[in-house]
Amino acid sequence: MQFRLILLLLFLLAECSSNKEAATRSRPPNIVIILADDLGYGDLGTYGHPTIRTPHLDGMAAEGMKFMQFYTGASVCTPSRSALLTGRLPVRSGMADNAIRVIFPPSEGGLPSSEITIAEALKKEGYATAAIGKWHLGHREEHLPTSQGFDQYFGIPYSNDMSPSMTPQGRAREYPPLPLMRDAETIEEEPDQRQITRRYTEEAVRFIEENRDGPFFLYVPHTFPHIPLFASEAFEGNSPRGLYGDVVEELDWSVGQILKTLRDYDLAETTLVVFTSDNGPWLTEHLEGGSAGLLRNGKGTTWEGGMRVPAIAWWPGVIAAGETTDALATTMDLFTTALSLAGAELPNDRVIDGINLSSVFVDATANVRDVVHYYRGTRLWAFRKGPWKMHYVTQSAYVGDSPVEQTLPALFHLDHDPSERFEVSAEYPDVLVDLQRAAEAHVATLKPGPSQLKIPAWTE
Repeated sequence: MQFRLILLLLFLLAECSSNKEAATRSRPPNIVIILADDLGYGDLGTYGHPTIRTPHLDGMAAEGMKFMQFYTGASVCTPSRSALLTGRLPVRSGMADNAIRVIFPPSEGGLPSSEITIAEALKKEGYATAAIGKWHLGHREEHLPTSQGFDQYFGIPYSNDMSPSMTPQGRAREYPPLPLMRDAETIEEEPDQRQITRRYTEEAVRFIEENRDGPFFLYVPHTFPHIPLFASEAFEGNSPRGLYGDVVEELDWSVGQILKTLRDYDLAETTLVVFTSDNGPWLTEHLEGGSAGLLRNGKGTTWEGGMRVPAIAWWPGVIAAGETTDALATTMDLFTTALSLAGAELPNDRVIDGINLSSVFVDATANVRDVVHYYRGTRLWAFRKGPWKMHYVTQSAYVGDSPVEQTLPALFHLDHDPSERFEVSAEYPDVLVDLQRAAEAHVATLKPGPSQLKIPAWTE
């Protein structure tokens, strides 16, 4: 562990050199973030799924670090992605409003230009930057990745079901054709979604090859396994889990291709790769949705299954092989960690909610975070401190069920009861009071930003 800590410090303290070989050794690491869409905590082999085969992600965990308590910044797409890229709770940037909603094709809003993304911060440090996949932070030109610090973009700007051909029956929505974009231009309409994962992967591999002299930041937010599900001919019909399994197994292949490319160009020991999901599984989609494993509920809720997601960090030579950590961590921490590794200063003109995970990478027992905030829209629905989680409001499902206000906040001990089955507030009144005070102190200092979503009423 001491050697790995020294190696990490060398990255953090690296100084410029006129000697090319020395500069290569001392340059900051490349950073790759791969984000699945609606992938559940229980959907990978390494997290216990019995029939979805994910050998590349299982191998990534065996060679790196698996997080058991990793959280998103929200339980649906748009605010979750905002949290990851800015290191801030979505309520601060206006990427959440008084309902739990996402950006639709008729929406005019998006991530405000005043926010600082990982890409913007790293670009200032000399990084090449690319976003390949689903964006969902605004599709007007001023909100696209190329206006948010990314040198290049290839992908679909919002969810793959936001299309005239995919809109569920009974909803009177007149969406434009689903666009596939390169930078700020639409290059195809209604692309063949069976080929999307493969095409994203080819673009990601090409970016690594073209920027292998680095440093680079590659963000790959996949379209799947968000519905509707599509797999290429090479994967369709192969998984015992059915089409959902086919889709996840193709995502696993994609991760394998990226890791292979890094190895082929001797970049493994100079690249941090993180794989995670934007939120929990869409359980109301039944067999087309995933699994939260032993966790309760899924997407759109503030139960554990909605916001605790799989996460694997891989960095040979720095992160020891086969590590598992119980450290609390969030997608917002990736912002702070990336900036620290790149030698960039954190913005000092705004609140940053992310915490640097570098110490966890070299010591799986390290604890850098004690609290997790579970927002639904602009309201704090639940709050975690240590092993204790308190719910102010609960909802039994993302679609169809009304929120339930808790007369007395519900309390669960997540180490004892990760499935949130046994409510224990009557047994631990002092703990409940402590959590209430901490949550109220947080809310009292929060200054929500005005909503940036600008969603027409008819799309709600």
